[in-house]
Amino acid sequence: MSYLPLICVILIVLSAIFVAIGWSLIAQTRRNIRPHMFAMNTAAALALLFFIMYALRTVLLGNTAFGGPASVKPYYTGFLIFHIILAASGGVFGLIALFHAYKKNFARHRKIGPKASVIWFLTAITGVAVYSLLYIVYEPGETTNVFQAIWNH
Repeated sequence: MSYLPLICVILIVLSAIFVAIGWSLIAQTRRNIRPHMFAMNTAAALALLFFIMYALRTVLLGNTAFGGPASVKPYYTGFLIFHIILAASGGVFGLIALFHAYKKNFARHRKIGPKASVIWFLTAITGVAVYSLLYIVYEPGETTNVFQAIWNH
C-alpha cells in the first residue's frame, strides 16, 4: 500500500493540470465553454477521487509521521498546516464556483473561479512538497491508522 500516497499526489496534480487547461480554454475565448466544462468537471472528479482515496487511506492505513530531523519538524508542521488550509479553502471555493456554474450564475462563477483556481494550484504545489518531504527527502516516519491511534495510545 506504499504506492497510495503517490497515487494521491498524482491525482491532485492532474486535477490542477485540468484546472489550468479549463482556465486556458475559457480565457482564450468565451466560445470554448464545452471544453472548459469538460476540463473543470474532470478536475473536480480527480479532486473528489483524491479526497476519497486520501480519507480512506488516512482512516484505514493512517497518516505518516514526519521522519526528518527534529530541527526541521516545526517548519514542516507549519508548512503542512498552510497546505491543509489551502486544500480546505480551495475545495470550498471550487465547490462554490461549480455551484454557480451549474446554476448558470456566470457573473459569480467568473468572480470566484479564478480565485479558486489559484488556490488549487497552490494546493497542488504544496501537496507535492509535503509528499516530497514525507517520502522522498527524508525516510518516512511511522504510519498509524485512526483505530490504532485511538485504542492503542
